[in-house]
Amino acid sequence: MEMVKPVMLITDSSCSYWYPKLENDHLPSLRWHVFMDSLSEFNSKESTLTTEMLKKPALKSLSFNYAWAPEGAVLICFTSGTTGRPKGVTISHSALIIQSLAKIAIVGYDEDDVYLHTAPLCHIGGLSSALTMLMVGGCHIFIPKFDAKLALEAIKQHHVTSLITVPAIMADLVSIIRIHEMLLSVMLPGLESFVRMKMTWKVTESVKKILNGGGGLSNGLIEDAIKFFPRAKILSAYGMTETCSSLTFMTLYDPTCASSRQALQEFVEIKSSSFHLPEGVCVGKPAPHVELKICFDSSDHVGRILTRGPHIMLRYWDQISSRPSDSPDEGWLDTGDIGSIDDYGNIWLIGRTNNRIKSGGENVYPEEVETVLSQHPGVTGSVVVGLPDVRLTEMVVACIRIKDNWQWADNSPVHPTEKKELVLSSETLRHHCREKNLTG
Repeated sequence: MEMVKPVMLITDSSCSYWYPKLENDHLPSLRWHVFMDSLSEFNSKESTLTTEMLKKPALKSLSFNYAWAPEGAVLICFTSGTTGRPKGVTISHSALIIQSLAKIAIVGYDEDDVYLHTAPLCHIGGLSSALTMLMVGGCHIFIPKFDAKLALEAIKQHHVTSLITVPAIMADLVSIIRIHEMLLSVMLPGLESFVRMKMTWKVTESVKKILNGGGGLSNGLIEDAIKFFPRAKILSAYGMTETCSSLTFMTLYDPTCASSRQALQEFVEIKSSSFHLPEGVCVGKPAPHVELKICFDSSDHVGRILTRGPHIMLRYWDQISSRPSDSPDEGWLDTGDIGSIDDYGNIWLIGRTNNRIKSGGENVYPEEVETVLSQHPGVTGSVVVGLPDVRLTEMVVACIRIKDNWQWADNSPVHPTEKKELVLSSETLRHHCREKNLTG
């Protein structure tokens, strides 16, 4: 609020624990305070209003002087992204409208939808989806905050047809559904597993559309989502607050297309095994209004992902413009991501620009190395970092977690003599990376 200098503040009872402190630290810009509930005991100023006071007939006869913010700005959405201190992203009316139109066209929202708000309205994903549902005239279902049990109850009670997730939300929903299945097996031990599954589907069968953002779903989560939401079209989106939410969309599963799951699996296998494409994450194709390009800083096959169009933010609140006139890429916004575009027009994400490791003159992207390491049958997880090195400038180091039935040996052979011997070593994993054609 100190940065934005608001003229009006609207609160409800949930803000009562911090509002008195705000009054003590008075903000000079603040002229009006609207309470969604009844007036609090500690506030009786003339500048304080309630929603009931605003509804009184006397106010309706006043002549209103409507005003619009400069540049067509409609909201300031704060995001920390990967840069630390939160920044105010100034979004325009146009950006929100075309983002809504893109979601209507690609996800297929319509007036018959019952939309469950799983994401907070301070998040661009939650905001843009909410406005999309307002545009089509759908029904909105609110819960105080996301809780998997509450969400599942809301889905069942209100016959929810659509919702959005991030990987953590999807994982929580899958977990609570599994618990539901386990309870059924305990309470009704004589039931066949397929009967229990059909009883579980009764809870989620109304869901027809799920849009995931904020990171890709793992293969395991996709399989679980298909299993527990069998009638839902599941899509994944890649975007950022600075682009008013989604830049690209990809259909992960469509129940109306019998071959969609098989086609997706074949697509992933073909791409991940290709020598000419980087290992990474496919995030699909750009929305109709979005322009994307790859800016190559070197002879490498990947580069910075840039975008332009009416979906781009106007600027950060404390900056003059997000599009400096002396830039060779005027009008283009640098997403801060590294990736490539394949022959089919799909965007592949490799990593973040500021995560790049410079080793021996080569650019190494930690996410790319982590993706390859995770494909080894003995590895369950990895984190790749760059450590200072006199010769290479930075040395690429991987911290890995191995599976329970595997062992670590500093000097094990690349190919163990016995097939049953589950042993990992640094050399084994280096050989694995070379076989997977890891860049550099």
